Amino acid sequence: MELRIGFGFDVHKLEIGHQFWLGGILVPHSKGASGHSDADVLIHAICDALLGAANMGDIGKHFPDNDNKYKGIDSKLLLTKVKDLVYKKGYIICNIDSTICLEKPKVSNYTIDMSTAISKCLKIEKDLISVKATTTEKLSFVGREEGVSAYATVLIKKD
Repeated sequence: MELRIGFGFDVHKLEIGHQFWLGGILVPHSKGASGHSDADVLIHAICDALLGAANMGDIGKHFPDNDNKYKGIDSKLLLTKVKDLVYKKGYIICNIDSTICLEKPKVSNYTIDMSTAISKCLKIEKDLISVKATTTEKLSFVGREEGVSAYATVLIKKD
């Protein structure tokens, strides 16, 4: 059995006039993340972690932000495609541990829904996906509510 660990990180600017997609669900807030796709920072971090664990590059390699076919795309579709790439290479997902860094809004009431949405994309049990949230105690761009960041660690295995 071959085990591999992957790490992913993503950040997006928060702006008025954008929807706030996070972990595959729409979170009510006065600001939303801006980006080429729907700017779902958590799913992007998970995609990078999975791709990194399988030594397949990063999300930008597979879904470049200068390709208009990905403009505004639902990041759940990207996660499903990443899952297919990783599975095609012979790996299965053992677990995912992730953290969202965000001052506002408080998202702890949404983390179970995020885990559910992610588990549906990856076709794995919700219990294998940990979604946590924290603030940066008003420090940095996150603390000033200018942006949101997310971190993800995954374990994959090949039998």
